[in-house]
Amino acid sequence: MPARKIWKISKAGSIDRLRLVSEETPPLQAGEARVRVHAVGLNFADVFALQGLYSATPRGEFTPGLEFAGVIEEIAPGGRGTPQFKRGDRVIGVTRFGGYSERINVDLRYLRGLPRGWDFAQGAALIAQGLTAWYALTALGAAAAGQSALVHSAAGGVGLLALDMMAKLKLHPIAVVGGRDKVAFLRTRAGLRESQIIVRNARTFAADLDRALSAEQVSGFDLILDSVAGEYFRPGYERLNPAGRLILFGSATMMTHSARPNYLEVAWRYLRRPRLDPLEMMSANKSLMAFNLIWLWDRVDVLMSLYDSMMRLKLRPPHIGRRFAFERAPEAIAYFQSGASVGKVVLEL
Repeated sequence: MPARKIWKISKAGSIDRLRLVSEETPPLQAGEARVRVHAVGLNFADVFALQGLYSATPRGEFTPGLEFAGVIEEIAPGGRGTPQFKRGDRVIGVTRFGGYSERINVDLRYLRGLPRGWDFAQGAALIAQGLTAWYALTALGAAAAGQSALVHSAAGGVGLLALDMMAKLKLHPIAVVGGRDKVAFLRTRAGLRESQIIVRNARTFAADLDRALSAEQVSGFDLILDSVAGEYFRPGYERLNPAGRLILFGSATMMTHSARPNYLEVAWRYLRRPRLDPLEMMSANKSLMAFNLIWLWDRVDVLMSLYDSMMRLKLRPPHIGRRFAFERAPEAIAYFQSGASVGKVVLEL
């Protein structure tokens, strides 16, 4: 079996434990392909898993990483219902951890062809974050043309893809970003007006929402995509229209900017997390739906059916904000934690 370099952590709890090691690639099982990885996408789940704050974190030693792009080196016969690939095909794929690796063995059902004209980094930036946005908008959000939508972390990987999808679906977005430096980028990339963009500030957030809604001449939001939560949750929820849906798929306010979590700070934020009364929700005719896309990894037919429907939108390639060499994974993770990133952060081999 060929050798590979792979990032491993002995156990979750601190990013400082992440180590680059060399080992032999395991033998292929029936229905698997061995992919020589060229790019790996970073996600919030990587950081939370490394710090032990993610519900799906593997026990003991594991390798982070949910999405990748590369070239098929070998295919094992067998398996059922697998797409047809051959050695040398350029592919993108998802894995329930294990992506930070020079080579990876993966069930063929979790692979799709690299879209024509895209590079490997753009391919590695698509599946996990694209499906997060698509599942939130369609399967849960029931997005429809003409609806108003609030998008948190709109300059991030999920946010930018969500804005592209909303343009295709003819929704009217209001975007929230983490800093003033991201406003000009968002206006150029997504074609938004200044009045459609809010710079996140906990003290003024409610008033900022009201100003944006007034400028857009809408009464409230039909749909909210929330990956931040914390003190930004309730102001948005209170401005949902009747029958509006808030889709929660992250809690960026829980993320720390160090290798090891500050457990007292995390506990304090957890105790202050948003709470809703189901009876009040019923009276107001509002919905809260929350999901973690990784739980769909075990339902590959559903997961990849979502991917195929998403790709019918003919999305443009995701925006790659920073590219790091594979050997600089800890530096890339620290940059990702800083909140300074725009678009996707990718490791390249």
